[in-house]
Amino acid sequence: MLQRGYGSQEYRQQDVMGASPLHLVVLAYDLAITYCEKEDFVRAVKAISLLRDALNFDYPDHAMGLFRLYQWCLDCIRQGDYNSALTTLRELREAWATVEKQLSPVILPQTYQSTGASQYRQAA
Repeated sequence: MLQRGYGSQEYRQQDVMGASPLHLVVLAYDLAITYCEKEDFVRAVKAISLLRDALNFDYPDHAMGLFRLYQWCLDCIRQGDYNSALTTLRELREAWATVEKQLSPVILPQTYQSTGASQYRQAA
């Protein structure tokens, strides 16, 4: 599910500042999807370009595959075909969100150990 309707600029800034790199990727997809849904050409292009420009070419096979998909999405938007771009972006976002969920149990125990069990018991 997409995160939408942030209550304030301050909340959004806290969410971004405290986010893992993986979650930042998911947030960038959320922006790209939202702007494509609104058919906001300028912002959709900026969001997709952000994803494209953040690729790590130390892993060339994966990076080039994503690069080509992002370029294709940009081409679709330039032609006014937001629906095709949306389909691709939603599928990619789901894949990244799935990876984030799979990795969160690995990250949580480290956080749990560093902050102490009492804080987690209070939150539950």
